[in-house]
Order: sequence, then C-alpha cells, then structure tokens
Amino acid sequence: MEDLPAATADPLIAPPGAIFDDAAVLAALSTACATSDPADRRRAAVAILSEARTQGREAIRRGFADDPTRARRVTHSYAHLTDRLVQCAWLVATRVLHPNPIPTEAEHLAVMGVGGYGRGEMAPFSDVDLMFLTPWKVSPWVESVVESMLYILWDLKLKVGHSTRAVKDCLRLAAEDYTIRTALLERRLICGDARLAETLDTRLWSDLFRKTVPDFIEAKLAERDERHIKQGGQRYILEPNVKEAKGGLRDLQALYWIAKYRYRVQETTELVPLGVFTGAEFEAFEAAERFLWCVRCHLHLIAGRAVDHLTFDMQVDVANAMGYRDHAGRRAVEHFMQDYFRHATRVGELTRILMVALEADNIKREPALLGLFKRRRRVRAPYVERQGRLDVADDATFLAQPINQLGIFGEALRTGLFLHPHAMRLMAANRHLIDRDLREDPAAAKLFLNLLLKYGNPERALRRMNELEVLSAFIPEFGPIVAMMQFNMYHSYTVDEHTIQVISNLAQIERGELEESLPLCSGILQKGVNRRVLYVALLLHDIGKGRPEDHSILGARIARTVAPRLGLRPREAETVEWLVRHHLLMSDMAQKRDIADPRTVRDFAKAVKTRERLDLLTVVTVCDIRGVGPGVWNNWKAQLLRDLHRATAAALENGLEDVNRETREAKAKKLFRERMADWPEARLRAEIGRHYGPYWQGIPTAAQVRFAQMLEGLPEGEIRVDLEADPDRDATRVLMTCQDHPGIFSRLAGALSLVGANIVDARTYTTKDGHATSAFWLQDAEGHPYAPDRLPRLRRMIDRILRGEVATHDALEGQEIKKRERRFQVPTNISFDNEGSDIYTIIEVDTRDRPGLLYDLTQALAQSNISIAQAVIATFGEQVVDSFYVKDLFGLKLMSKAKQDALEKKLRAAITRAAERAGV
Repeated sequence: MEDLPAATADPLIAPPGAIFDDAAVLAALSTACATSDPADRRRAAVAILSEARTQGREAIRRGFADDPTRARRVTHSYAHLTDRLVQCAWLVATRVLHPNPIPTEAEHLAVMGVGGYGRGEMAPFSDVDLMFLTPWKVSPWVESVVESMLYILWDLKLKVGHSTRAVKDCLRLAAEDYTIRTALLERRLICGDARLAETLDTRLWSDLFRKTVPDFIEAKLAERDERHIKQGGQRYILEPNVKEAKGGLRDLQALYWIAKYRYRVQETTELVPLGVFTGAEFEAFEAAERFLWCVRCHLHLIAGRAVDHLTFDMQVDVANAMGYRDHAGRRAVEHFMQDYFRHATRVGELTRILMVALEADNIKREPALLGLFKRRRRVRAPYVERQGRLDVADDATFLAQPINQLGIFGEALRTGLFLHPHAMRLMAANRHLIDRDLREDPAAAKLFLNLLLKYGNPERALRRMNELEVLSAFIPEFGPIVAMMQFNMYHSYTVDEHTIQVISNLAQIERGELEESLPLCSGILQKGVNRRVLYVALLLHDIGKGRPEDHSILGARIARTVAPRLGLRPREAETVEWLVRHHLLMSDMAQKRDIADPRTVRDFAKAVKTRERLDLLTVVTVCDIRGVGPGVWNNWKAQLLRDLHRATAAALENGLEDVNRETREAKAKKLFRERMADWPEARLRAEIGRHYGPYWQGIPTAAQVRFAQMLEGLPEGEIRVDLEADPDRDATRVLMTCQDHPGIFSRLAGALSLVGANIVDARTYTTKDGHATSAFWLQDAEGHPYAPDRLPRLRRMIDRILRGEVATHDALEGQEIKKRERRFQVPTNISFDNEGSDIYTIIEVDTRDRPGLLYDLTQALAQSNISIAQAVIATFGEQVVDSFYVKDLFGLKLMSKAKQDALEKKLRAAITRAAERAGV
C-alpha cells in the first residue's frame, strides 16, 4: 500500500511515531487487506485503525499530562492523528475496496477538512468536519468511495460531519450562508486531488471572498453580538462556556476569520508585519488562545466527552490538571479562574484593536443610524469625534499630558460618546504613563472623583477603565481584585465587577430609579449625605479580598492610604475607613441576629454611634447586597434592614436606656389589645397572661393575633397549622400550635425540610399552660413566598409528617447535593455567645448548607436538653449561618465551658452525618 501524504510541520505533544506509526499501520493494512472478501477487508482495516487510534490518543494524553499547558501541541496532535485515520480510510476505499487506476475527469475527488479540523486544531472530542469535493456532480465511483470512508470513520467512533459538493455548489452555498462560507474559509486538503482543491481556492477568492469583505465582517460581528447575548452578555459569567462565551475561543476564532478574509493571511503571525497587531499584542493573542485551548482540552479529557461548559465542579479539576495550587489564602481554582477572566478581557481588547485596523482601511462600516442621523457634539480638545465615537485628535498631544488618560473618560461621560477603539488602543499601550506623580496629583484626584460624582453614570467609565487597566494603574491597590473570582455559589460576579455593580446601584438610587423598591435609601440620599464618602467607600469596600487576612480589616488599612490620595479630607477619610471596616456589620446583625432582641439594637447602636454613620452604612449595605448577583436581594432582607435602621435610629435619638425588654413587651401588649378590641377584657387578660415576655417581644402583632385564635379550644393532641403569605417580608408565614413536648421544634423543622422549604426565620415559645407556639418564615427555591396554588400541598405534607406518617430521618436519606455543587468547601465554625442577648445563649453554626441540616442540628440540641427559643437562618449560596437562641434544661444560659465543648462535639457529629447523607 502506498505511503501516506507528508505530515504537517506543526510541533506535536509526543513523537509522531508514538501518535501514529505510519509504517507499522500501513504494513498491517496491506496484510489484512489481502483477503478476497470486501466486508472482511473493511472489518480488518477498522480493527487495525481502531487500535492505532487508541494508542495515539493515549500517547497524546500522557504527553499532555506531563506538559499540561502545551495546548497548541495537543490540538495539532489530535488533528495529526485524525489526518492519518482519514488518509488511511481513503487508501482502503480507493486502493482496496474501490480501485480505480484511471479515473475519468468526473471521478476526481479531494477530501478536505473544514471548520476547526480544517484549521488543524482539535480538542480530544471535537467533531471531524469533512467535505468531499468533486469537479461536477457526484459519480457512482465517488459515491462508493465516500460511503466506504464514512462507514470506516463511523466504525472508529469518530463524530463526522460531512458534505459532498462540486466546486460550483461550494460557491453558491457559501454566497447564501455565512456559516458555510466561514467553514470553507478554513478548508485544508487532507488527501486526494490537490489540483481540485487549488481550483476551489482560486474560485473562492476571486469570485466570492474578495468582493464581499465588508458584508462578511458585519455578519461575523453581528453573529458575535448575538452569541454574547445568548451566553449572558457578560465576560465575567462564573460558569463560562469556554468556546462560546464572551472572551472565549469563538471570539478569538472570529478575529482570525475576519483577518484572514480581509488580509488573506494563513497564520495570525502575519498580522504583525501588516501592522494590525504589535508584537506585544500578538503575544497576548497567542497567550489567550493557548490558555483557552488548554482549558478546553482538559475539560474534554476530564469529562470523557465533548464539554465546553466550565461548571464549578469542572473548574476544580481543570485547575488541578493545569498545575494550579492553593496559596496566598486562596484556592487553586480561584487563581485559575482569575487567569481565565484576565485572558477573556484581553480577547475583548484584541477585538477592538482589529476594529481599528479595519476602520483605518475603511472596511468596517460606520453604524447606519450614526451615518444617517449623526448629530455633531461639541467635543473639547484634545479630543475629536470620529465615526460617532470619542477619539484622540493627535496621539502626541494626548500623551504629552498623562492626566488626559483620566480626562478622556470624563469627556466621554459629558458628551455621551463611547470611546473609539483607536483611543483605547493608545491608552492600553501607554499605561506606564500613569505613574506615582499622576496618582498623587490633586488635579487627577479631582478628575477621578468627578467621574464618580458628576455625570450620573459612573459605572460606564469605571467598567471601561477597568477593562483597559487604567483603573488599577491609577489605584494600584485595586489591581489584585481585578478578575478575582470567589469560588462560591453566593457571588455571581468577580470582585471588580461586583464593585462596579455596587456603585451602579448607588447611581440608580440617586437617579430616582429605585425610589419605590428602596424607599429608605432613597429618602436618606434625598435628605443629603456626603456623596464623596459614599462613592469612595463603595469603591474600596472589597479591596482587601483575596488575602489570608480578614478583608474588612485589610481593606480599612488600604482605605486609610487611598482615600486621602483621592482628595478626601481627614474626617471624610476616617469615615470611609470606618465604613470599609464595618461594611458587613449591618448585614450580619440583620441576618444573623434577632433584631427584636433589645440587646441586638443596643450593641449595633453602640457600634455606629451617630445617625450619619447609620445612614451611610445602611446605603452601603443595601448597595453591597444588591450587587452580589441576581435574586440575592429580596423583601425579606429589605424588611430586616428597615427594621434594624428604624430601631437603631430611635435608640440613637431617645437614648439606649429606652431600648429594653420591658418597653418592648408593654408596647407589644398594647398593640395586641388594639387589634383584639372586640374580645372581652377577661379573655384578653387570659391570653396576655398565658405567654412569657419573650413571646411578646419576638413576633409581629399579626402572628400573635392568629396564635390567640388558634390556641382557643385547642384539644389535647391536636396540631393546628396556619399558612399565609407575608408580602412585607417576601416569605410564607407558617404558624403551628400544639401541646409542648421535647423536640417539637426539631420535628417542625424536619417537616419543613422535607417539603423543600427554605426556612429563613423560626421562633418557638412555650405558654404557661404547656402549649408550643412556633412561627416559621419560609421561601421557595427562588427566594420568594410560595405561590397560593402550592400552599394546599405544602399543608398536606406538613400534616402527614407531623402525624408521623412520614419518618423524617428516613425521608431525608437520598437527598444529595447536586454534583456541580459538591466542590464548594465551607469550614465549620461553631461559637457560643453569652453577651449578645440578655437571657439567651446564642449558638452560631457556620457551615456548608445541605438538605435537612436544620433538622439535624435541632435534633442534636433537643437530645442534649437544650431549649430553642429562636433560630435565625442566613444563607449565602452554599454557606449557611444558623444562629440559635437557647437555654438549658433549667432555663439558664450555657455558661460552662465543659458543657459548650460537649455540645459543640455533638453538633459537629450532626453536621458530619448530614454531609455523608448529602453525598459531600
């Protein structure tokens, strides 16, 4: 059997002979094909090629494992192996199964790779896209060859995409369909008639490509924009599609397609001498391409199939495969994803650079609306409006004053113009001009503050400054958090993008866009606060993240340096430092403590000290939570923060001594009397007298009214349940009354866990006549109240469980955490606080959330004779903080260290059991 065509000169991850031994395979095929039965010949050929494929893939895998970042060599190796398999299939089909030593003109055939395979780049499980090219219509011999080749390749388990076309068909279809045209742009002869392939090449360039450059570019850019929208529209999607997402491989490939179509280059290296990219820019292109291909290849190998979605569980494995390790207080996967997002950002910059070259060539069209209805804006020197965007009038003049690298963003906001790609490229290439002198220049500081305060949409300038690395050049302390991913399910954005989202929230409140949904913050801003302090505090609130030290403490130290540099006065800088240091305080108090407990309000009021700081911290807290991600902010959190702000403001105004249990209890009883005015006095006294003080302080008046009705005439052994939407708190309220007995709180928590409810707050009190009154607030999986049509089923399930028809412990078996969520690690911390409440010990359990956890914890407490008055549940993605207000069997706090240690041991054992059951 004749030799195979010469291999490409591309470097491989293993020796060519290890990937595919040409001589050995051809010798084996020659021997096997000596049999007379065609079916036996094909089966023998498939067996030989299948073994060669297995050995070749294993050689590539081993080479990649030894050198896990040489992605280009890996993609070329898979393409080389595929080339050899296709070429062998060609030889078997044309020389053994369908020999045709003297083909007619119509029987000439070229086998061409198209798309990614035609480019010579393949991931481990990429499709093999083939085009069988003929001069005219398909002859019977060509049809037989194509059929035999495809059967051989399918039997080898290759995923083959194929078409059989004449030259004129290629031209016609490519003219009609941009997808086909793009595939043909990346064609490559694998085997067969080279002259036929050359004919196609000549015809495509002369008859189609050269005449349609602007159309093709517009189509590819529109296709890119549409793809980005489908993928979420943001570069910092925490589970990106490596191939299709913004800044992914497809964006790099689109750059190559456009460049090849316009400049007819075969390799991206040719764009440097043409002046499209500088040497440094091309190095960035190669680095991004190499990194993204590396990620994709590892993804395929880990999954054992074609997978491009970089899910949380896969991120951990890919990071390990690429050699990332935990260090500097961050996990390997976080370092890996930060590199991923930095490369994705660079891809966007490279796209803009190519657009500059195309516009300079007058190839990329100006947007139609700008061309038809252009309204000239008055642009100040040294800037100019070019093609509807803000550009630099003269490069040298612009660069002569480094402060212009800040001023251009202010001019863009003032005029409403977006930056021209040429201006962005110029700034990216001259970031070194933003030096210490500029950072310490008061005029530069004033310009920067104006970007935040003056134009009403600071997020637009900040996002572009961040992408161009101007922000981290001007504030170097911001650099470490750029593209920093936090590996958890709570934060939807990288730290820098979260910061910009937070500032955007503040700007929206100032513009009056959130007055209805955020009345408290809107009112605070309307009354007037120090905006300089607010914006700078939000800019710096997470600047300490990513280091082993508490980010609030480190961030406050950084703010102490940065705030004065940005032009803030000493008192303003001190307030910014305080806000950064305590930016989580109000959120923690509201979500992890009982704000109905006077001690909580007193402690918080002592911490904030002044109404000014209370108002500032409230706005910071709301903007911060809203900037975490979609769906995190809800009415439940809003109500908690409003209640805490109102109570604290009253305490600061009237004095802390007025915040006590007696005052709260008296006020609650007065409100109850007003709501139950139709009850006889004797009945009112009896109802008020049957409850202890904490009951009146702990739950809303509406729930107390309903409990009074439910307790009336309650027979022994009966459990009464009331379900009702609580729209003010964005939750469903569940009230339960029954005779009190040990472990009742745990049973109720278990019942709610089994119906899939997320418990956000729970309180239980015992009456003086031996009844339990328990109030739970629930949300569904989306963080909202249960829809009215779901309440009957919820009630039936609760009734069944409470009647003992369903064993809670058994029913929780098999409720596992989803596979993609199992890689999140949350260390367990258990603390005992005897200072946070006057009459209870607060046990705070901070751990990994899992099905039935609250049931397991409350079971452990009940078995230890611990009485639970309240459970406050705060969930942050995969992390949960359960705070229990408890007393011991004698109604006392847990003061003994030995008792605390013994109880902690039992709680940790309960957490371990829950983890094993959930498959963690």
